[in-house]
Amino acid sequence: MECRDEIPCRVLLPVAKAIVPCAPYTVMRTQELPEKGGNTRPLISIVIPNYNGKHFLEGCLSSIAAQTYRDFETILVDNASRDGSVPFVKDRFPWVLVVENPENLGFAGGTNSGIRRAKGRYILTLNNDTRLDPDFLKEVKTAIESDSAVGVVAPKMLLMDGRINSTGMCISLSGAAWNRGMCEDDRGQYDAPGPVIGACAGAALYRRELFDDIGLFDEDFFLYHEDVDLSFRVFLAGWECLYWPKAVVWHENSGTLDYGSDLCIYYVNRNILWFVAKSYPLWLLFSSLPWIIGRNIASVAFYTVSGHVRVIVKSKMDALRGLPTAAGKRSSVRVCISREKVMRYVRTWWQKESMNRRGGMR
Repeated sequence: MECRDEIPCRVLLPVAKAIVPCAPYTVMRTQELPEKGGNTRPLISIVIPNYNGKHFLEGCLSSIAAQTYRDFETILVDNASRDGSVPFVKDRFPWVLVVENPENLGFAGGTNSGIRRAKGRYILTLNNDTRLDPDFLKEVKTAIESDSAVGVVAPKMLLMDGRINSTGMCISLSGAAWNRGMCEDDRGQYDAPGPVIGACAGAALYRRELFDDIGLFDEDFFLYHEDVDLSFRVFLAGWECLYWPKAVVWHENSGTLDYGSDLCIYYVNRNILWFVAKSYPLWLLFSSLPWIIGRNIASVAFYTVSGHVRVIVKSKMDALRGLPTAAGKRSSVRVCISREKVMRYVRTWWQKESMNRRGGMR
């Protein structure tokens, strides 16, 4: 969709939400949206990693321009795109600060580049294939300021057809993770705010001091599971992650990279092993070994049968080679909570689904 100089355009949010007016291109060059990133000292810094995602940027950035809350800056981190993303953003959205990396640093490295340049008290990480509800920034600000113990806010993420993408993160004893409510119809079953173990970094708000406390995304992960690792370190350090359903964002989900691709299979299955080796407390690591070993055997068998034998074998071999490096980072992971609290959240998939059906942990 194009916004012409003279013609106001409208951003159609997916499903049944209202049509949100988007400022004309000429207006977006005025003081309403400050040049080069945003305010001098904004409260919220929005960090968007991008790799050849030009076709998503009109919708994503226009939804940011339509926010009712205005104290923010926007940083697009381009990971050496070849599709013209950088000139497109500089021309169409001159209020966005563009950080150009000379090579593809993945989600972890790209996001970290933006966080290092950010000036806000709060950092919103955002996928380029998302669109924000107009009140999104207002709602996540309300959530994170509701309690000083809240370090992360997980919004309600919806797929473009209105089904649920994520209402917070779940982590298994095996190290696997999934989005709570994934692909369920949104019938209001997740409309109550409450604590979760973590947030999908495709749209999550973090306190800046949290990164000073526990560190940034682990750049060795490159793609996938880096937000699981960060969420678990946040959780272990004693910060709270609050799910806030009034903050709504729509997500293309795998718009940039297909979940069934070889790249996805490789990084997910490599990084799961690095995650548990690095971030699981020793008692949890040893007690979870049957699930960790069992999942890895099952994943090799599954991807072999489905025709991805070379990529799954390479993934696991590289994971094993990298285990000493991952384990060497264990000293940087602070544990400030009890075993009982860990075990209330880290469970097998079957236990979590059983509790959800009984209404125990929504």
